[in-house]
Amino acid sequence: MHDYSMLAHGDRVLIAVSGGVDSLVLTWILANWRHKAPINYELRAVHIDMGFGGREDYKAVSAEMDRLNIPLLVEHSNFGVKNQDDDVTCYRCARRRRGRLFELAREHNCQSLALGHHMDDIIETLFINMLYSGNISTMRPGQKLFSGRLTLIRPLAYLSKDEVWILARLAGITPVKNPCPRADHNKRDEVRDLLKSLYQRDPLYKANIFASLHNVKTDYLL
Repeated sequence: MHDYSMLAHGDRVLIAVSGGVDSLVLTWILANWRHKAPINYELRAVHIDMGFGGREDYKAVSAEMDRLNIPLLVEHSNFGVKNQDDDVTCYRCARRRRGRLFELAREHNCQSLALGHHMDDIIETLFINMLYSGNISTMRPGQKLFSGRLTLIRPLAYLSKDEVWILARLAGITPVKNPCPRADHNKRDEVRDLLKSLYQRDPLYKANIFASLHNVKTDYLL
């Protein structure tokens, strides 16, 4: 949070809460951080029902937000209903959800949009972009958009997935199962399996890959 100046006094922060462990831990951290932070900021959560089937998952999300005393906006959509059989659809579905989150942040006068991406997500995105798009890029922990009117913040960026799960257990968080039919059958899962095989060879690989994103030697790139 300090390295990327993620929060400022008086900020209104919209948290994208899917119901997964990452977004719930993110909400728990931001809610508890207010008790020790030298600044005041407001939190509001939003859950977008992607339309994959039953609409009961938001009730579990709502119960968790009530426990944390965070106001929750639930919006139903049909972003994920049709053509769920390819990665192009995954991309379009994610893009529509992201666009709607931007609109909701503007509608609710929020300066920041908080996302639950962690270290593993950032590394996986790096490899997805290299392997499938032919470019070297990933998600930034802090990123200003729309001429600075909105800032994306990823406060979990320095935490591994294993550490996120440790925090979830400490906080008594029970995540909601992802209803997407392609949740375990996409390019990210393929890259995750590839990286898992690398980490099994040497646990230091993950830390070194992440450190390399802070140590880019552009003189030695094409």
